[in-house]
Amino acid sequence: MQPIKNIIFDLGGVLMDIDFGLTHKAFEDLGVHDFAKLYNQYSADTFFSDFEKGKIPTKDFFDHIRRICQCDLPDDSIRNAWNALLIGFPAERNEWLFRIGEKYRICLFSNTNIIHYESFAKTFEEKTGKEFNSCFAKAYYSHEMGLRKPDPASYMQIVNEQQLDIAETLFIDDTVKNVDAARDLGLQVVHLVKPQTVLGLGL
Repeated sequence: MQPIKNIIFDLGGVLMDIDFGLTHKAFEDLGVHDFAKLYNQYSADTFFSDFEKGKIPTKDFFDHIRRICQCDLPDDSIRNAWNALLIGFPAERNEWLFRIGEKYRICLFSNTNIIHYESFAKTFEEKTGKEFNSCFAKAYYSHEMGLRKPDPASYMQIVNEQQLDIAETLFIDDTVKNVDAARDLGLQVVHLVKPQTVLGLGL
């Protein structure tokens, strides 16, 4: 195993605390039943997957939710429920992130969408005074790339664009299928499982 020079971080469950159950409950409270079957950490139906690839405008997302629940919910109610899973950035993890970028070339790779992005980016800047994306050589988001993990092409886009040596690059994610896909490409990997956090990895 070669020494690590580069790290690609997942976001939710790695750098930011999330809880899909909070969004599931919020939508249940709004009358959208069995929402967890449509969207969760391990899978997303075609609509939500396409939303995370940036193929669906925000307006169409809100309209889709209204169709699912057959109710006339305002956009803000849907947005708040959708963002409920974003718990936030622990201060000690933020400080660790600022330091780790001095030791390694670091990138971010997140399956996310424009609504979540606008929320967590604002939260991070309000909490730290720093722009979140500035913490990385580059932050990669599925809704901007048009690709999602675990598609091998998504990892290779980052590797090629950043000119990374795969053998010297570590990928950290909390979802096993994403980790397995990265391992198959030759990346070093860590499957981060609660209660473990990046602070305990010895990097």
